[in-house]
Amino acid sequence: MSIIDTRKQSIIHWLKHTLNLDIIHFELASSDASFRRYFRVVHQAGQHIVMDAPPEKENTEAFVRIAALFKQQGLNTPEIVQQDLSQGFLLLQDFGSHCFLDVLNSTNADQLYHSTFDSLYRLQHNIDISRCQLAYYDHALLTRELEIFYQWFLHQSLNLSIPENLKTSFNHILINSALEQPQVCVHRDFHSRNLMVLTANSPGIIDFQDAVIGPITYDLVSLLRDCYISWPENKTEQWATAYFQRISKAGLINVPLKTFTRWFDLMGIQRHLKAIGIFSRLHLRDNKPSYLKDIPRTLNYVSQVCKKHPELAEFEHYLTHIVLPAYSTSDSKKP
Repeated sequence: MSIIDTRKQSIIHWLKHTLNLDIIHFELASSDASFRRYFRVVHQAGQHIVMDAPPEKENTEAFVRIAALFKQQGLNTPEIVQQDLSQGFLLLQDFGSHCFLDVLNSTNADQLYHSTFDSLYRLQHNIDISRCQLAYYDHALLTRELEIFYQWFLHQSLNLSIPENLKTSFNHILINSALEQPQVCVHRDFHSRNLMVLTANSPGIIDFQDAVIGPITYDLVSLLRDCYISWPENKTEQWATAYFQRISKAGLINVPLKTFTRWFDLMGIQRHLKAIGIFSRLHLRDNKPSYLKDIPRTLNYVSQVCKKHPELAEFEHYLTHIVLPAYSTSDSKKP
């Protein structure tokens, strides 16, 4: 019997013999880019989601702690009904099967995003970063994340290396931009796959266990320049400007729109490069090739934003003349 099957049997044993649930139906609900899996269990008393988070791989305690933090400040996170942290099992409120990515279209995007902006505002405005006991998105972490791109996409996927002087200057631009921003609570994966469509108090917010204190534009650019769905740039600018006006009025930010837009753009590049590296790593290391299809969209964001900022001209030249030609002929385009 495989390790995965052993954990599944352990979950069923926990549900039946520890929680005394009379199981009617049990099935895999989803898995994500980590080592976590989610099962839907239907039983005589109702329906729930079971999180399976191997304790040697995942920090379930962080999920429990941050769920409580977010819920206290008005965000809709799933209720934790039962927990066994030693095994890495959580019994959670079931937010259903429809994430934003499943339903978003040009007709409903304004309405859905409006509710999401409300949640993001509460996250940034209500959570006291001096008391929330979250780690900081510091220089070291930002550097490590950029290394994921250099190592897994450039080196492992394309057999390329970035010139050291270009890497140093490029990292300096992105990291300084991130660190000079107002620091707030950051979900860190605030995008269409982690926002659930609910009939009341939508969106339901999931996958928040990696939350940190970091740049104010991080979650906004995760949402509006989503790796899994894209919008016309004028629409993205319209949403970003409206949110800028809201947080400016609230005193969360005190800079001109031009500065905020530069922060937003450069933060997006940092996040998108990290994502491209992670998508490559999921394919090469974890045998999850399905994420390869999201690399072209994400690369396009990077390319388009680099063209807007003269300070990124050297990296844009490297991307256009070295990276993109290598990528166009590589196996990393083929899931």
